[in-house]
Amino acid sequence: MRNLAPKKIILSALLLVALSPKMKAQDQNSSISQDPKFEQLLNEKRKINTSLTVNDSYKIQIYSGGSENAKKTLTEFKQEFKDLDATIVFNTPNYKIWIGSFKTRIEAEKNLVNIKDRYKNVLLIKPSR
Repeated sequence: MRNLAPKKIILSALLLVALSPKMKAQDQNSSISQDPKFEQLLNEKRKINTSLTVNDSYKIQIYSGGSENAKKTLTEFKQEFKDLDATIVFNTPNYKIWIGSFKTRIEAEKNLVNIKDRYKNVLLIKPSR
């Protein structure tokens, strides 16, 4: 390594000090804009999931698909079967409609027979979480 003359070292240091105020780091603030629909969807998902309680009961699933069709199907179901409880469950990426909270499989199957006449893709399930 070669030795620089003291004059060159001092000159380099002064030049560095003189030019450093002109050099600045990027101090620009950036902001992220978020679509308000995103927050609305998150709130809707939170409401749906907190209203759901899963226990050791059997349920009947009558729908699995998009949000709008799930809401429409739920409304139709509640008008036709007023005595059965129904809820929408979100399970990524689908919305599902679960019917009832039957303690025994036999009780669930009795209701399943009546519901099968109206809805095609009906499943008897026992959810676990």
